[in-house]
Amino acid sequence: MYGIIATWRMALEGISEAADMLKKSADAGDSIETAIRAVEDFEFYKSVGYGGLPNEEMEVELDAAFMDGDTLDVGCVGAIKDYANPVSIARMLSKEPVNNFLVGAGAEKYAHRHGFERKNMLTERAKIHYHNRVKETTENTELKPYSGHDTVGMVCLDDKGHMTAATSTSGLFMKHAGRVGDSPVSGSGFYVDSEVGGASATGLGEDVMKGCVSYEIVRLMKEGKTPQEACDIAVNTFDKELKKRRGKAGDMSLIAMNNKGEWGVTTNIEGFSFAVATENEEPTVYLVKFDENHKQYFEVASKEWMDNYMATRTAPLVRK
Repeated sequence: MYGIIATWRMALEGISEAADMLKKSADAGDSIETAIRAVEDFEFYKSVGYGGLPNEEMEVELDAAFMDGDTLDVGCVGAIKDYANPVSIARMLSKEPVNNFLVGAGAEKYAHRHGFERKNMLTERAKIHYHNRVKETTENTELKPYSGHDTVGMVCLDDKGHMTAATSTSGLFMKHAGRVGDSPVSGSGFYVDSEVGGASATGLGEDVMKGCVSYEIVRLMKEGKTPQEACDIAVNTFDKELKKRRGKAGDMSLIAMNNKGEWGVTTNIEGFSFAVATENEEPTVYLVKFDENHKQYFEVASKEWMDNYMATRTAPLVRK
């Protein structure tokens, strides 16, 4: 059995490529890296990689992580600038005996030393988003981070039972320079154990980090819960805990897959989508919906929804 699951519709092309690799017995590490890089390289996805939205100083700072479920090796980068594929840098860091989590200038020096591609990640399209956002904010109003924070996170299983997890994001639009969210933090933005399964998160990193939700999902699967049961328990319990203690809970959407290729997804927001491909299922995008009792269910994205999604993201922008 093999499979790959990812947050958001933007992962579809990447997981489709990974699924083709997995069909041919490719390694879970190579497959997930390929899938994440496809998202990083597509400039119209404004929350990851090239074309990612900048911080308040109009600089694109990227976070990424890679974890090997066989060895539990982890590699992470935070607030790295001017490098094309931070997930690949994170994967190389996972093979180092120490110094596995590098940030800012240190991460950039490591990437340069190891020959990674330097690239200006700030696109003209992202500049227009930035300037329009600044203009929308009056002089008397503090410029606050945009609420969108669509991390691409994935969990992958190959036909040899090897599992991996990886993430990549440009984080909050208009964030403070140097801000790092949950995405590159082991146990929060991701976690994987080939003997059990893996999970990955997208949402408001400052809140996801308060609960180590990805690790909690894997722990619950280890106790015998299905991926869906584990996601439901971990996300809904922590959502309630945050609301009890703080009066509110930020966006949290978690995906999971176990070492049998079974998957689960739970979110506390409207409008979440995810993509999955397994030995028994072609690459598919699902939308998470809620019934009148606020019980979630999944619906395959329609062609109309898919067409509108891409049209919206590639539509020309005008500077206001």
